[in-house]
Amino acid sequence: MNKPKIVILGAGYGGIITATRLQKTLSANEAEITLVNKNSYHYQTTWLHENAAGTLHHDRTRLDIKDVINPSKINFIQDTVTEIKPEDKKVVLTHGELNYDYLVIGLGFESETFGIKGLKEHAFSIASINAARQIREHIDYSFSKYHNTPAEKRDELLTIIVGGAGFTGIEFVGELANRVPELCKEYDIDRDLVRIVCVEAAPMVLPGFDPELVDYAVSQLEKKGVEFKIGTAIKECTEEGIIVAKGEETEEIKSATVVWAAGVRGNALVEQAGFEAMRGRVKVTKDMRVPGYDDVFIVGDSALLIDEVNNRPYPPTAQIAIQQGFNVAHNLAVLVRGKGELEEFTPDIKGTVCSLGHDDAIGVVFGKKLTGWKASFMKKVIDNRYLFVLGGPMLVLKKGKLNLL
Repeated sequence: MNKPKIVILGAGYGGIITATRLQKTLSANEAEITLVNKNSYHYQTTWLHENAAGTLHHDRTRLDIKDVINPSKINFIQDTVTEIKPEDKKVVLTHGELNYDYLVIGLGFESETFGIKGLKEHAFSIASINAARQIREHIDYSFSKYHNTPAEKRDELLTIIVGGAGFTGIEFVGELANRVPELCKEYDIDRDLVRIVCVEAAPMVLPGFDPELVDYAVSQLEKKGVEFKIGTAIKECTEEGIIVAKGEETEEIKSATVVWAAGVRGNALVEQAGFEAMRGRVKVTKDMRVPGYDDVFIVGDSALLIDEVNNRPYPPTAQIAIQQGFNVAHNLAVLVRGKGELEEFTPDIKGTVCSLGHDDAIGVVFGKKLTGWKASFMKKVIDNRYLFVLGGPMLVLKKGKLNLL
């Protein structure tokens, strides 16, 4: 009897957890498991803002897949997925094809520009290790050019615009606010000449977050020199900066560095596969499968889950993706063995913490509001816990955030 073939696409939070749980649950004789990822490493998406600001080296953020995958149980293929053919139970890669009995799609997110003119061409996006590294190097280069640039062009070199005041945008400006004084010292630049401008179309920072904590975050960041333009929409991004509008008033802000952190969508391959999707996200069944396809599971950014309390989608967070990985691994083991019960997935939100730099944060953990060093401490504990779940104490020692205060 042939062993069922399980193919996992993507080694993000949901995909890598699915893989590592399956290798603990199933024996090599029970299933043939293949993990496909375009890079040889898994990376902490929730740390990319630190890499982009230059406060954490990118090598700390990426983890070699071979360090957490058992090659006797899981076949790892480094390749890029180009097409998913659910009717044929087949996945097309750049360098070949794979057949499957069960498929797990965890291909991550893509930036969503909402049709804003010029964003794709002229703005950076915190979308990957390489994208974050490019942002850091660009900011460093802009500061290095300051004293050798004509006076009329100098201001834009020191103006950094961040589009979006959600989690990614706020965490990024928090790291930037800590990094800028170091850059100013290194390149002999007056800190007062540097502008960090955060632009948000919504009427508040961190929409949906506790207002008291939001006020704390804005106050702390403004003390570090961050400017907020709230209720202000980016209308266009150009080679020279952005054009924004608030009501009937428009303004041009010249900048050599525009970072878009305001929107993500699921992977386009999900839509192209023929699944019913909205912005690359599929409204999955209660056991994380694609409606009408009992052999296809989706985890992470392309899985759309509705919170029945407020009838709104859950945000595609790392916390939820990790939990989905546990759930899907369990359900796959049940299907492979033909015994046991499939489990329905319900997110268990233990808390949410937003960093404001390495030394400050806000959050709600187990129902309790936290600010300052206490929230920052909890953020690092959460990060280290994930590493422990993924690879045990040695991975925490190798890649963890051990300076907790």
